[in-house]
Amino acid sequence: MAFWNRYTSPFKLASLGIMGMNQRNINYIGRYNPRSLYPLVDNKLKTKRIAIDAGVTVPKLIGTISFQHEVGRITKMVQDWPGFCIKPARGSGGKGILVILSHENGLYYKPNGQACNQADLERHVSNILAGLFSLGGKPDLVMVEDLINFDDVFDGYSFEGVPDTRVIVFKGFPVMAMMRLSTSSSDGKANLHQGAVGVGICLRTGRALRAVQYNEPLRYHPDTQKDLFELQVPHWHKLLTLASSCYEMSGLGYLGTDMVLDKKRGPMLLELNARPGLSIQIANAAGLLPRLRAVTKLGKVSMSVEERIQFAMDKFGIFTGPQL
Repeated sequence: MAFWNRYTSPFKLASLGIMGMNQRNINYIGRYNPRSLYPLVDNKLKTKRIAIDAGVTVPKLIGTISFQHEVGRITKMVQDWPGFCIKPARGSGGKGILVILSHENGLYYKPNGQACNQADLERHVSNILAGLFSLGGKPDLVMVEDLINFDDVFDGYSFEGVPDTRVIVFKGFPVMAMMRLSTSSSDGKANLHQGAVGVGICLRTGRALRAVQYNEPLRYHPDTQKDLFELQVPHWHKLLTLASSCYEMSGLGYLGTDMVLDKKRGPMLLELNARPGLSIQIANAAGLLPRLRAVTKLGKVSMSVEERIQFAMDKFGIFTGPQL
């Protein structure tokens, strides 16, 4: 049975502590996220720069393209990189991201084995610059990054894509977490609306709590049949430390941190989101409001990153085992 659906009454949602979009926008995003700081997170290149300045590990930047007359540079830019990722700096929801695993003889191969040529790459770059994938359709710039070699511990948990971890951080406290696992339906993207699997993660242990696809519970990955209830995120404390530290780094009081685990470099920050979605509540079978209110109740306290993490693990991370 689903945690809730479109027929669930507002009174039932309130009793579950479910936060709706209006509450999120007015009471948390509007109140705790100064508009002047939005460019730091809406532009992935700016996010990368402030992360590097703060000593946070991020995927290596191969190069950028800012103008249409530079489109032809793309093949030369990536010629010495076995694999790479092309993405819009101001994109959202995984739109406009093109992953190339390998290339030879003028052909570039996607994770699903489909090949594209130089003209295809240039067309994609041109579309990004034109704002086809950007917030509000505004002209954008192109980022080209090195591929992430995700940790072998996640083999079978994601299909043709890199699994990532979303942590909601409020006033520096991690309050809820999930992993997003790509599927054939999501075309290798870790986007729940496109069909990726969301797995709620216990803040205390880093273990799976629940898994959903299209808001419906499931236990096994739809493509690999991997048991999702066996998922355990390694380096969990380090990952929470990275997420919590993004509060000081960005200045945003309510944000989503998206991270990956690289085989060699460990936890890395992919991007920050000043307007994180609410589906994480479905993946966790829990509402955000009680946790947000618990942090608010603390008042103006001065706590270190480590103290905030410990509070969150003790208060929000009581593991009761996976559930459908």
